[in-house]
Amino acid sequence: MAAFVLAHLSDAHLAPLPRPRLGELVGKRVIGYINWRRKRHRIHRSDVLARIVGHLKSQVPDHIAVTGDLVNLSLEDEFPPARTFIESLGRAANVTLVPGNHDAYVRSAVSYTQAHWGDFMRGDANGALHEYKFPFVRRRGPLALIGLSSAVATAPFMATGMLGAAQLQQLADILDRLDDMFRVVLIHHPPQSIPSRRFKRLVDGADLQNVLARHGAELLIHGHDHVHSLTWLDGPNGPIPALGVPSASEAPPGEHEPAGYNIYSIEGEPGAWRCEAVSHSMSRDGNAIVEIRREQLYS
Repeated sequence: MAAFVLAHLSDAHLAPLPRPRLGELVGKRVIGYINWRRKRHRIHRSDVLARIVGHLKSQVPDHIAVTGDLVNLSLEDEFPPARTFIESLGRAANVTLVPGNHDAYVRSAVSYTQAHWGDFMRGDANGALHEYKFPFVRRRGPLALIGLSSAVATAPFMATGMLGAAQLQQLADILDRLDDMFRVVLIHHPPQSIPSRRFKRLVDGADLQNVLARHGAELLIHGHDHVHSLTWLDGPNGPIPALGVPSASEAPPGEHEPAGYNIYSIEGEPGAWRCEAVSHSMSRDGNAIVEIRREQLYS
């Protein structure tokens, strides 16, 4: 049987930013808007994103995972174009999305994500399209895709995330129930952050790590930090790889790594999984998209 191919991109920060209504530019959005006009509009470019998506599609993945931050300020007019972008990746059955902190920039944005993106963020048996529930589970080939939401509205100059006790308990139950599958946990924030990112961390990251250490998973994928990363988390049967990707739209030279994405090729069975991760990135001169790393996570 051929390997199941999962593609992973994140942090599209879709441009252009629609013109905000005067009443929308209050609180945290004012700071975000100034930041976008000052520099971020030069960093996150639609032409770069189009090239990354085109290269990703050339890999012919079986499924695409998107780990949040599609929009920038959670303006109401940002969400329909973001829906169009998600649909350009594939049908809802073939694309799974979890939200990021920019998708929940303000509390009211939760209703926007539900209205416009809900069918990309619901499980196989979640019922009606309007249902909005995390965690959710999608079974695809040998994979169980488990979507978490760390997206919460925060104060200005904060970009922290939180799962909460209820979501963590449900995650533990799901991981136990699906231990015969290759369990892939999708979340926007990384479970571990360096001290300098205190104001951008997953607040209950240690609790998430404890759940994974007790109940296991085969892979965790995330965005948020805008860099290719690989860390290893404790698991009951050995270390669990956690991989992050850069922003899918960041033009070089930017604030972080150039735009990129990952491909995971997965095959095998419980106790004998094989998984190769291949990282792609735009070159520093912007002339090409190149493979930068190939890692055997399980062999």
